[in-house]
Amino acid sequence: MTALAATATTAASQQIVRETLPFEDRRNVDEADRGFLGTLHPCRITDAEGRVVWEMESFGFLEGEAPDTVNPSLWRNARLSARHGLFEVVDGVYQVRGFDLSNMSIVVGDTGYVVIDPLMSAETAAAGMALVREHLGDRPVTGVVYTHSHVDHFGGVKGVVSAEDVADRGIPIVAPADFLGHAVSENVFAGNAMSRRAAFMYGAQLDRDPRGLVTTGLGPAISAGSLTLIPPTHSVTHTGETLEIDGVVLEFQVTHGAEAPSDMNVFLPEHRALCLADNVVHTMHNLYTLRGAQVRDAIAWSEYLGEVIDHFLDRTDVVFVSHQWPAWGRERCVELLTMQRDLYRYIHDETLRLANSGHTIDEIPELIELPPALGEFWSNRGYYGTLRHNAKAVYQKYLGYFDGNPANLDPHDPVSAAVRYVDFMGGTDALLQKARASFDEGDYRWVAEVVGHAVFADPTSREARELQAAAFEQLGYQAESAVWRNFYLCGARELRLGTPPPGTQTVTPDIIGAMTLEMMLSYLGIRLIGPRAARHPMVLNVEIAGTGERAVLEISNGCLVPTMGRWREDAGASVVVQHGAFAMLALGAAMPADLPDGAITIDGDAGLLETLLGLCDRFDPSFPIVTP
Repeated sequence: MTALAATATTAASQQIVRETLPFEDRRNVDEADRGFLGTLHPCRITDAEGRVVWEMESFGFLEGEAPDTVNPSLWRNARLSARHGLFEVVDGVYQVRGFDLSNMSIVVGDTGYVVIDPLMSAETAAAGMALVREHLGDRPVTGVVYTHSHVDHFGGVKGVVSAEDVADRGIPIVAPADFLGHAVSENVFAGNAMSRRAAFMYGAQLDRDPRGLVTTGLGPAISAGSLTLIPPTHSVTHTGETLEIDGVVLEFQVTHGAEAPSDMNVFLPEHRALCLADNVVHTMHNLYTLRGAQVRDAIAWSEYLGEVIDHFLDRTDVVFVSHQWPAWGRERCVELLTMQRDLYRYIHDETLRLANSGHTIDEIPELIELPPALGEFWSNRGYYGTLRHNAKAVYQKYLGYFDGNPANLDPHDPVSAAVRYVDFMGGTDALLQKARASFDEGDYRWVAEVVGHAVFADPTSREARELQAAAFEQLGYQAESAVWRNFYLCGARELRLGTPPPGTQTVTPDIIGAMTLEMMLSYLGIRLIGPRAARHPMVLNVEIAGTGERAVLEISNGCLVPTMGRWREDAGASVVVQHGAFAMLALGAAMPADLPDGAITIDGDAGLLETLLGLCDRFDPSFPIVTP
């Protein structure tokens, strides 16, 4: 596939960016370079089979001035995020950056290392720890802290410590309260849809070049290694709680509902260093993440940052975060925290002001503007979240998707609407003729929208697919947001080449192992095909062997209704099954006949379980997005 060059309209858009943003402010450049100790040469990490799970050589094109196919502001962000290696934050606190989407922070203890956020993949985390030991000495890991429930902050844990070491040596694994439930449910309940969309968001299928992937906005890319999980041994329940691990004192601020549903910041008082996890990064973050997630609370986020300013910054000399680079000095830390505190509050308040003035979810992004002081601050630029889609998130949180106009209450599905639009416009040929003229005028947003109707009315039309792909490309080239760029360019790629094979799946053996019976039954209910199941009412008992977990499972009116901790004598069948075996059944990876001997016993009608599983859907991990 050959991506098209930037048009004159796109080149002119990039020039405006060059002329309006404060590129002379090089503080981020100095901060990103500060404390560098060394890296891998080449920075290339493989798994046990020799498969490359991470490498940075392919980003070597990020040199010089931005080409016209990349927004100059995003190019700046990409170059800063591509710095990789081991960095000193302060004496005794270090970070591995550029070895994954996220950072791994290391605190030197009395006898070993306390690791904060062990990256996304075990292989990248292991390579990071090897680099730490090369420069700082060969010491064991004596503690692990997960700051929040997103996989890029815990998935690499088995690269730094084993479950056996945790059990045998009593190594603490510290996480915020409710971590495990959120970590598992986010990766399972909507996991198939989320993974498919995440491939767009992070540009997983894009070539790494000036017409493809340049960054994700938070880090260079996502790794492709082993996603692991060791359950926490200690849960942090309240702000002000302190722990001492291997001589390292940690003080916690609980921040549930800011960047993650289970979330916390970590203060190191003896180092005067404050880890703000993902609650502060050098970009506007997402109030709604486009891979899919629940909308985040902008006011709570702002208030947590205000709490940091009030209660921690007088004791802080450096702020370090789990993506990108630190900020040093109280004045700089106060500036960064204040700017981001006010950013999220402003988006919240201004969106609701406009909503209360009668403007809708689609109108507000066209109207909302940041004050210059907030908007021109480099760490508030929209490389990951954007003002436009964050404003929609605030509207959605309070008012939902409906704008109040009855014309939008019950619209046709996309294909039915597309057929009608194309007919009203005089047919596909007439639509495309007008759309080409709009493309030549540089109206790419309109071309992407209107030609989308032609694609959905006739997905076999190569002319329509190519024209929409061309519009997507120009929109991607102009986007300051890496996420928007990646969505546009992945959309263009799939219009030309079709859907790709499945990418990284987040439902791994460790995630499965952490699922409770209630979680597994919830997911089984999600898979149940309601209209078919409504014709097959049934009652089963289920028990997980050796754990005491049990439930009554009833299909009622097409719903799977579990009653936890109960057992009914009149059930049609009673199933006693090993945890891993039932997880495979619930996830659709096996049927009872596929399980090993002794993994399951059924008392009563053995066919009922087969019937139940036969009523469940199997999700396509490569479902189409830009075509019907």
